[in-house]
Amino acid sequence: MEKPLAYRMRPSSLDEFVGQEHLVGKNKPLRIAIETKNLPASIIFWGPPGCGKTTLAKLISRLIGFEFVEYSAVSAGKEDIKKAVQRSRLLHTKTILFLDEIHRFNKAQQDFLLPYVEDGTLTLIGATTENPSFEVISALLSRSRVFILNRLTEIELEKIINNALTSERGLQNILISEENKNLIVNLANGDARSALNILELAYALADKTQEKIEITKDLVTGAAQKKSLVYDKQGEEHYNIISALHKSMRDSDAQAAVYWTMRMLEGGEDPLYIARRLIRFASEDIGNADPQALQVVIAAKEAAEFLGMPECNTAVVQAAVYLANAPKSNAVYEAVNKAKEDIEKTGNLPVPLHLRNAPTSLMKDIGYGKGYKYAHDYKDAKVNQEHLPDELKDHIYYQEKDKLSST
Repeated sequence: MEKPLAYRMRPSSLDEFVGQEHLVGKNKPLRIAIETKNLPASIIFWGPPGCGKTTLAKLISRLIGFEFVEYSAVSAGKEDIKKAVQRSRLLHTKTILFLDEIHRFNKAQQDFLLPYVEDGTLTLIGATTENPSFEVISALLSRSRVFILNRLTEIELEKIINNALTSERGLQNILISEENKNLIVNLANGDARSALNILELAYALADKTQEKIEITKDLVTGAAQKKSLVYDKQGEEHYNIISALHKSMRDSDAQAAVYWTMRMLEGGEDPLYIARRLIRFASEDIGNADPQALQVVIAAKEAAEFLGMPECNTAVVQAAVYLANAPKSNAVYEAVNKAKEDIEKTGNLPVPLHLRNAPTSLMKDIGYGKGYKYAHDYKDAKVNQEHLPDELKDHIYYQEKDKLSST
């Protein structure tokens, strides 16, 4: 019980492990490899901080009965690898070498490690927050099975917190509201270690003279050492702030766009949610006034997926600033609404006969494709023929507008 809470709450079985169901759930690949004790010669866990990489590596070692040697690539070197090899050979034991932050090992160090992985002296489990395609040498990567671990969800973090409040290994006799549990979840930002550390420090700061030790909001925010922002991702403030961002960009206020974007990110909002809203804005409020706007936001979405928080915050803010400064047009948005309204009114109108393909003689006989003008047979590939159903002839949906400049 003198160990840190995050250490004490490490699972002793796969059923206790929270998260990464796509890997360790029933009949999933990594679980099968563990249960059959048929691990790949080398494994790389790639995922964000606090998602369970180290915990899973230690659990694997325990369940399959291998010796576990742990190093951080930040401080370890060739001599440490030699010691692990010598110990394994001396004791005739199968050894898992867990190398945290394997991306910090340079090429020479990785080359040195390679033969011991190839001959089975060591089973390597490397952990990294960086894309191993760029950070791990090809010879080692080709001999490794890469498992991608996901950022823990709010539900999974809440489960971890509840386990810490009910387990004999956890914290006892605590009174904490659901609201303050959710606050810990938001502040932890997908990181289980961070969530447990906040809970443990809040407990340490609490008044122990009462029968029940109450964990208050002030204790949680004090333990997290950052200001708690009013941002309920399921409540009114969530919608208020996203509305403020949308209207700030529409009104070409880049300063406010930066502020409201950062309010959401600092409040624990998923950057991909913000990216989705920005993508919508790029079509709804900018459209073809600046077609590049959509590409900029999609690139920001990919950056958010690749980097995660907090590194992706600049990419998301960059996109919001671009949208705020871009010329504005809602012509596409209006076209969508007009077409939707006509479809609701008129239902499934038939396609005009001259626009239909006629792959069979019967179709040709009843007029499919008759009278169709092939655009490339005409000057500038422009042809005057009706493409809408007769009932909607000459309806206008998309109409170019004068671009509303941000300046």
